[in-house]
Formats: sequence, C-alpha cells, structure tokens
Amino acid sequence: METSIIVSGFGGQGTLFAGQVLAYAALDAGKQVTWIPSYGPEMRGGTARCTVIISDEEIGSPLTRNPSSVIALNLPSLDMYEPLIESGGLLIVNSSLIPRKVEREGVRDIYIPASEMAEEIGNVRLANMLMIGALLEAEEILPLEIVKKSLKEHIPERHKNTLPNNFKAMDEGAKFIKELALAV
Repeated sequence: METSIIVSGFGGQGTLFAGQVLAYAALDAGKQVTWIPSYGPEMRGGTARCTVIISDEEIGSPLTRNPSSVIALNLPSLDMYEPLIESGGLLIVNSSLIPRKVEREGVRDIYIPASEMAEEIGNVRLANMLMIGALLEAEEILPLEIVKKSLKEHIPERHKNTLPNNFKAMDEGAKFIKELALAV
C-alpha cells in the first residue's frame, strides 16, 4: 500500500511540521517514507506545503501529481489541490479559513473548523495537529498512538512542554471524524 499526502497552508500554520510528524511516525513503524517540503521566501504568510509518501514497499518517486489525501489549511491550498487529488481521494478542509465547498465530484471531502477548535484548546497553531488527527481517523495510514509515540521521541527537548496540547489536538481531530461518521 502506498499513500501520498499533501499538507498545504500559509507559512506559520505548521504544514512542514505536520508532514514531519507523519514521516517520523511512518519510519518508526517500519514503512518506506519520503518527505518533501516546499515553501515561499516569506517566513510567515507565504505558501508552505509538503508531500509525504508512505509505503510498505520501496517508493519509486518522492513526487506525486495526484495525491491520495490533501490537508488544505487555507483557500489557496484548496484551489491548488482540488483539481489534482486522485479520484476517490480525501480532501480535508479547514472550514475556519476556507469559505467555500469542494466543487469537484469524485472526491471525498471533510470540513473541519480546525482553527476554531485549536483556539479552544489554547493555540490556533494546533490546527495542523487537529487535521493530522482527523486524517489518521479517516484513513488507515498509521495508528494515532504510533504517531503520538513517535512525536514524543522525536520532538526537541525544548518543545516537550507542547506535547500535551499536540496530543489533545490530534485527539480532538480524530473525535471530530468519529462523531461525523456517527452522524451520517
């Protein structure tokens, strides 16, 4: 099984960090992984995205034209990746910052008010981890507990104090998907 994921948003939203979290967890789980960051010249406010490919077998290319999953943290990201996601792919949309619905047919779309939910936890910058939790609950990529364990092992010591809120954000994203599934 090979899964390609794009996490995209503005610089400062933690898109590259979200991809790194997935990549480290996949490596720790014995998977083959690529992680390719891409960002504009601005530190905050410019475009930032990363591609993560996770596979049980050797990966032929670190690039993907048609990702199987996209986390769109802002409107330019949705505009860019909506036409590119593979048919049947999953598009997770931060409805706090994206005022429109997915127009393309043939893809699965989930709207999560990630920025608002992150603020309720205490920091809007946790929206990335909310979206990761939602992705992991919606798709069988990696178990959430493996991702948490990996984050705990790989996060620099100076940031260990952020772990409880990162874990809570992931849990809230997963819970949102569970409740959404029950409501359908």
